[in-house]
Amino acid sequence: MRLKALLAGLAGVLCLAAASDPAERLPDPAQEARAREIFRDVRCLVCQNESIDDSEAELARDLRVIVREQVSAGRSEAEIKRFLTDRYGEFVLLTPSWSPGNLLLWAGPFLVVVAGAALLLARLRKTAPEPELSPSESERLQQVSRDDGA
Repeated sequence: MRLKALLAGLAGVLCLAAASDPAERLPDPAQEARAREIFRDVRCLVCQNESIDDSEAELARDLRVIVREQVSAGRSEAEIKRFLTDRYGEFVLLTPSWSPGNLLLWAGPFLVVVAGAALLLARLRKTAPEPELSPSESERLQQVSRDDGA
């Protein structure tokens, strides 16, 4: 029973791996594996939440062709990603590169929360207690409360 489940799982994985058009695949298995590894980090610009490896969109197919061409030309992963970001912007990468602009985007919400908490604490500390009544005000209050009680 366990062997059947294992074979069924293996068949499913092979079906998924064979889902792309065989005509698009590179003849060298090592290059195809490199290309598929890059596919997983490139965003489909149509679907926006999928890699081009998972997407069925026409643009994703075009991007897969471009990546395969770049891999077969002997370019490195960094060169291919730089080519794609130059052409489509950094949004094309599912994992953005490290840069000061990205750091600001990632840290910005946390900085806003920290600044808001600091302002709230400063405001709470500045809250002054209500001033005491002056002797004349205290006397007037007692007089008014005696008049209301009578």
